[in-house]
Amino acid sequence: MDQKGSKSSSTSSRGTVRIRIIDTTSYIHNLPAAPFLSPEFPGLSRLSGPSFSFLIEHPSSRSLLFDLGIRKDWENLPPITTRRIELMQIKVKVKKGVREQLEEHGVEVKKIEGIVWSHWHWDHTGDPSSFEKSTALIVGPGFTANFTPGYPSDENGRILESDLHGRELREISFDQGLKMGGFDAVDYFGDGSFYLLDSPGHAIGHMCGLARVTASPNSFILMGGDICHHVGQFRPSAKHPLPAMISPHPFDHNSAVPCPGELFEQLLPKKDSAKPFYCVAGPKNGIQVAADLDAANESISKLQDVDGLDEVLVVIAHDSSLLDVVDFFPKYADDFFAKGWQKKGKWLFLKDFAEAVKSLPTLEAQLGSVSL
Repeated sequence: MDQKGSKSSSTSSRGTVRIRIIDTTSYIHNLPAAPFLSPEFPGLSRLSGPSFSFLIEHPSSRSLLFDLGIRKDWENLPPITTRRIELMQIKVKVKKGVREQLEEHGVEVKKIEGIVWSHWHWDHTGDPSSFEKSTALIVGPGFTANFTPGYPSDENGRILESDLHGRELREISFDQGLKMGGFDAVDYFGDGSFYLLDSPGHAIGHMCGLARVTASPNSFILMGGDICHHVGQFRPSAKHPLPAMISPHPFDHNSAVPCPGELFEQLLPKKDSAKPFYCVAGPKNGIQVAADLDAANESISKLQDVDGLDEVLVVIAHDSSLLDVVDFFPKYADDFFAKGWQKKGKWLFLKDFAEAVKSLPTLEAQLGSVSL
């Protein structure tokens, strides 16, 4: 992946960081799909999934966290948020806070220099107040103007003042002329090892993270946040069309027989094997969650280009299809390429369409030999 622009960063910079993907023990159940995804498929009217966080470790001993999942005491979120959770009948479970998990495995939490929020939504912000005041909070463009001072000073505030109290609030500006994978970018450590990517649309100030974990050959982990809410929003694509035969079998991971790709073709727009199953839900599809529909679609288009590179592992925040693929904290994810995680996990999300496939009458004759 080429770095373009920026006088302050050399295009030859190829530093690396170490990454640990944290299963935050935060789980969302029964989330209505219609405000996020279009169209609606049988068996997919409600979504469930984890909420991932990432520990980023630089060779200089500097470290960052990218997202924190859901705070353990989520009932103490701002009232406007808890009311929304109740109204949407969302079920929330959190076993441990991120700090608890880090300390259990000997991470020097006091030395973490910053928490990056991909965006301000409650299932990503966690509980920054559980970290030292010396740990900065790093946010995207427009955050300060739109979301401070927070609740309770603002009775309709979407974040808690306690998340910000006494710590540096650092708002990223993407005005350096640097691009990575088509995204406006900031080279956080200045050595090409970790980038923040401007990926607006879903929420004001939304950012992704891009970490180079090996330099020879290059390999990267893209921390997607909520750039989209289901892998079916960016796959298939022109870079990754739906295969004729899919292995591992998404309905039976242990099957020696591949899954026929044609089972899913009728679910695709115009049966086009290079178009994703979903688009971002807009006003015609019910309640629009996206802050900027056009920007959201543009960000996903850029994501498709990056996802098309074999050296990039894309991890969006709520991708349950990766739960049985990647190694989670305290293990490292740096050797994902050698372990073949992209190949193993690329089409496992198709398991979510089992009920939709069953509902296709024209495929009934083909389903006799397929285990769903």
